[in-house]
Amino acid sequence: MPSKQRNTSALALKLLEERGTFWLFDCGEATQHRMLHTTLKPKKLEKIFITHLHGDHIFGLPGLLGSRGFLGGTERLDLYGPVGLAEWIEVTLRISRTHLNYELAVHEVEEGTVFEDETFRVEVQPLDHVIPSFGYRIEQKPLPGKLLIDRATEAGVPKGPLLRELKEGRDVVLEDGSIIRSGDVTGPPQPGFTVAILGDTRFTANSIELARGADIVVHEATYDGATAHLAAPYGHSTILDAAQVAREAGAGALIANHISARFLPEDARKLAGEAADLFPVVEIAEDLAEFEWKDGQLRRLP
Repeated sequence: MPSKQRNTSALALKLLEERGTFWLFDCGEATQHRMLHTTLKPKKLEKIFITHLHGDHIFGLPGLLGSRGFLGGTERLDLYGPVGLAEWIEVTLRISRTHLNYELAVHEVEEGTVFEDETFRVEVQPLDHVIPSFGYRIEQKPLPGKLLIDRATEAGVPKGPLLRELKEGRDVVLEDGSIIRSGDVTGPPQPGFTVAILGDTRFTANSIELARGADIVVHEATYDGATAHLAAPYGHSTILDAAQVAREAGAGALIANHISARFLPEDARKLAGEAADLFPVVEIAEDLAEFEWKDGQLRRLP
């Protein structure tokens, strides 16, 4: 349920530097309205991943899909989610006579790798909710090593675009015909980041596996310790469950989301304090909150 302080579920993973796009995870009612209060542009939306088909995670989809075309989005959009998503989208768009002026590719997921290219891999596993629900693990592949400028200069590489080519892992040919190998003038590859974004779920081993060694795990925390008796019957987790998953997975940081409307903004510190007894790096998600992972640290942006 939305409240005056919290809208329904939607999370954006900004990949503007890496891909020039962003990815969206879930799309609850009024998501496109909330996006108007951010710097996100629907035409930059490349992929949407749906965790499960409850309304508070999907009712914003038809409006956003329709608006994207009017706002300059002409590139293909990939939509991932549980079985039934394709039928719901097809029926909704057909009956509302919503025409999309771009390609929409719907992928119904089960378990395993659902997307992979030269820079990213996305894996999915089922979780434990009252209807089929999934978690996604987003892995950035290793990045090119640091350019060793002195070594490149000694090899005769001039200042300019050839240095960028080498830094990005591509070999170059100099004017005299000599070939400079990127591996000879760069350091070892640098690890990319890993984020686990989990849908609604009870405490489950698959959450731990998806979050194993992740830099950030985003885990629902519908209830606190005092209301823990409500969690399992409704297919949800507590803040303590979320912290336990992050701890057992050896994650770097936890962002707890999907907070019950019974909790007010001033309760965030208390919830974080409960989690901190099990896991030290905890943030409670709030509407329009933005986080940055940099140099091995999670930081909430102002």
